[in-house]
Amino acid sequence: MKPHPRSSFRPVRSLLSCALAGCLVLGAAPVWAQSTGATIRGQVMVDSAPAGQAQVTATNLATGLSRSVQSTANGSYSLAGLPPGSYRIDVEAGGKRSSQNITVQVGQTATLNLGVGGVAETAGGTATTLDAVQVTAQAPVETKTSEVASYVSQKQIEVLPQGSRNFLAFADTVPGMIFESGADGSSKLRSGAQNSNGINVFIDGVGQKNYVLKGGISGQDSSSGSPFPQLAIGEYKVITSNYKAEYDQVSSAAVTAVTKSGTNEFHGSFFWDNTSENWRKPTFSEEQSGTKVPSSERQYGAAFGGPIVRDNLFFFATYEAKRIQRPREVRLGTSIYDPAWITPELASYLGPANASFDQDMYFGKLTWQAGDEHLVELSAKRRQEKELTGIGDGPNTSSYGSTKSNDSTRMDLRWQWSTLDWLNDLHLTSEDDFWNPRPVTLGPGRSIRSTLANFGDGDTLLNLGGGADYQNKGQKGYSLQNDLTFNGMERHTFKGGFKFKNVRIESFQQQPYNAQFRYDLGENLAAGRDLVADMVPWRVEFGAPLPGIADRNVISRNRQYGIYLQDDWQVTERLLLNLGVRYDYETTPSYEDYVTDPGLAAALRGWANLNGPNVDYDIENYISSGRERKADKNNWAPRLGFSYDLGGDERHVIFGGAGRSYDRNLFDYLALESSKRTFPGYTYFFNTDDHPCTVGSNNCIAWDPAYYEQDNLYALTQANPNLGAEVNLLNNHLVTPYSDQFSLGMRNLLTLAGQEWSTSVTFAHVRSYDGIVFSLGNRWPDGSFRDPATPGATWGGQPWGQPIPGYGTLIKADNGIDTRLNQLLLSAEKAYSPESPWAVTLAYTYSDAKENRLNAANSDEHYLFDYPSLDGLPFLRSVGIPEHRFVGTGMYEFWGITISGKLTLESPRPKDATNCLDAPSTLNCFFDPATPHGTFGFKQFDMAVQKEWDTGAGLRFRVRGDVLNVFNWQNFTDYDTWRGVVGVPNDNYLHRNGVGTVYPPRMFKLSFGLDW
Repeated sequence: MKPHPRSSFRPVRSLLSCALAGCLVLGAAPVWAQSTGATIRGQVMVDSAPAGQAQVTATNLATGLSRSVQSTANGSYSLAGLPPGSYRIDVEAGGKRSSQNITVQVGQTATLNLGVGGVAETAGGTATTLDAVQVTAQAPVETKTSEVASYVSQKQIEVLPQGSRNFLAFADTVPGMIFESGADGSSKLRSGAQNSNGINVFIDGVGQKNYVLKGGISGQDSSSGSPFPQLAIGEYKVITSNYKAEYDQVSSAAVTAVTKSGTNEFHGSFFWDNTSENWRKPTFSEEQSGTKVPSSERQYGAAFGGPIVRDNLFFFATYEAKRIQRPREVRLGTSIYDPAWITPELASYLGPANASFDQDMYFGKLTWQAGDEHLVELSAKRRQEKELTGIGDGPNTSSYGSTKSNDSTRMDLRWQWSTLDWLNDLHLTSEDDFWNPRPVTLGPGRSIRSTLANFGDGDTLLNLGGGADYQNKGQKGYSLQNDLTFNGMERHTFKGGFKFKNVRIESFQQQPYNAQFRYDLGENLAAGRDLVADMVPWRVEFGAPLPGIADRNVISRNRQYGIYLQDDWQVTERLLLNLGVRYDYETTPSYEDYVTDPGLAAALRGWANLNGPNVDYDIENYISSGRERKADKNNWAPRLGFSYDLGGDERHVIFGGAGRSYDRNLFDYLALESSKRTFPGYTYFFNTDDHPCTVGSNNCIAWDPAYYEQDNLYALTQANPNLGAEVNLLNNHLVTPYSDQFSLGMRNLLTLAGQEWSTSVTFAHVRSYDGIVFSLGNRWPDGSFRDPATPGATWGGQPWGQPIPGYGTLIKADNGIDTRLNQLLLSAEKAYSPESPWAVTLAYTYSDAKENRLNAANSDEHYLFDYPSLDGLPFLRSVGIPEHRFVGTGMYEFWGITISGKLTLESPRPKDATNCLDAPSTLNCFFDPATPHGTFGFKQFDMAVQKEWDTGAGLRFRVRGDVLNVFNWQNFTDYDTWRGVVGVPNDNYLHRNGVGTVYPPRMFKLSFGLDW
């Protein structure tokens, strides 16, 4: 059996091998940990001498949670796994006591040196006498970490302007992050050169990974909703690279968030915000049409929490809702047509439309502090969405859209047990996430087309009737994960853990669900036919179930296994090493046990075209007997990080690291091999004057209106159901996609004009490997991919008309998509404090991003039909990744008024362009990503003003106004990427050729709220 072409590169490389070797030595002792808890560490001094065996106790000021440790012989101590919040740190040594307050953030490691009878120094360098006094300290800035990471605070979430209430929207204040909003209102978070699939979000230490669909986490594939109620999020940390070994199922950025909990005081809040078409400027397309589409957005919710038993049992609950009517406009899908074709009947379908979206989210949490050693939490989230999609902002009429549900239920039972040296964190979780689009109309779809475009197939002018999308995809299962931390060894914090997950993943799709007919508008109008009633199509695409298959739902009962070991080693007072290794693998029975249909296997092996002299792949690598495929168990991921404190006061720290991280193959891709065999797609042609074909050959038939009936189309396939059916085959040696990450940077704490600023400069290099790509498996009779009649052609001439004998087109899947990224990340922040009630964040990212995925219309593209494979293809600029990006935020409080703003600037994003102008002929065109000119790229400035009144009776009332896109900057999305042909340049190349813009235009939102 031929090995996977990249299998020789799978073993850990030399640089990473060093990290692995170190980890195995240092990880010999039992070690374990978790990702959301904070750590407070430092040294205890008595009369300026190290104090061994000192008792250090941290007490949460809001809940009374208490944790204690003893200092080691040199006075060092470490309190790990603390829920983020404010703590009183009590120390007792030599018969003396002192205390100090400190606030810690999610996943933070804060340094706090404690003195009894002398002087204590915080990480900020402020000295305070602590003998029998209490001092309140602000949250120290974490500088001594090897991670490329930043924090998003609760204050930022509450104050900064926003429109979606998606808590991930604030992540783009971190260098290297992009929060993308699609034209349909959907949103995704991405980092670096990879698409959003590489993201993972950890909430209270539990990953929210989507194993089936795109978007990285559950519910973010083409959704206008929020993944989690914002009222329930306390704060979060964004790590763009070089995360520690505890993070899994991620290849770009990791977000770790902590939810709110009840405290010893009852607190509640309520909010309501609203906007409509009267409070926004018209979109660019509305300006062109002169009609503003009615629209509205309402969001509301409430939260309440408090004690059930003081210092012991607490509750927290929240509910949030969205009710959105977004403006859409149905317009012609191309500018290539004869104006005489736009009859009054066709024009009647054009114009304004609405797309509705409803979301309800619930979250509840019980916290039980069963003594100082035990903390038990039970939390549950429920998310329900209904959305109307696929309408307008293009040729899709209202009848052609889809209605989509997107539901999620997740639960987490957590138990923390701690002693002086140990902290154990156990999670038992369940998840039930499903995504279900359905056509609005049941009936044939009608694609009205222009045939003046390339290749005679026509560009879409208008889509009517029933849409094609019918799916049911999701995941359901449970997991057990345990993390442990050991602090009992001098200068070492050992961590480690294991994870087991049993999850049933499903993929059901019938595409196209409704038969899709194509009509040549010019041909039909010339024949005097009515637009809908009696037009004659020249082509139909439809799906039909294969006989004898009762269940077309592709199901796989996957099992995931993971384990990691890690050591945070304080080598000297200035040098800290983070040494770790992670190992994961997953079994996917639907892929591993798949058996290729014997008839299909025989047809493939007997296919003369694959026995020609120029065949470039071995079909045996795609034929499975159920024994060739194995789970990829070579997923060792070493991670090495360091930080060096130049002055010993954590004000100037050099940091860096190298590591490998594995992601997942999406089941949506793996399931195509089975789903295409249960509900294959067919294409038939009708013999018309402008699209002639020979009736009785090559799926050519005479037109009959009876074919509008589904059963009559199915009858065409009954004699030979495989004839014309598209076949998808997966490589028998698929491996897990991964990335290698390298970083080097410096953090600084600076005092400017009496204010403390934190700055960071980082260079990051990331390479990702082995993304799945689908390519054309058909070959010409001599085995070549290019038409042998056109020797030397490098583009075009693919063997689409050379199907598998007795079947249809072959599409094969392999590992192959790779990216390369060099980034410069700059940040500066002045944090908010009550004493200095203003804040600023500045984030700049320079990206040199390349990929070997040619003809990638977007970053999610995984089909390649213009080349036989990605092997040997050049790395070109990644589409959709701006070279320069800047995000700045600011806030200021005075007299109960808070003013905040956010500015986002981007250089133009490269577009996927086709270059035939510089080629020898139109057969030698090539893909040449290029950047639009005459445009800034993207720019948006948002503002918010909030006024709060305290009634003095424990009730605070607030009014807030958000203005999104204050200057009504129009960010266009449609550009002409056709460079022209030899001798005939396209004068409109890289100029705007459409009316699509990023939503919203200038929009005002009014909000009311109560806090008690």
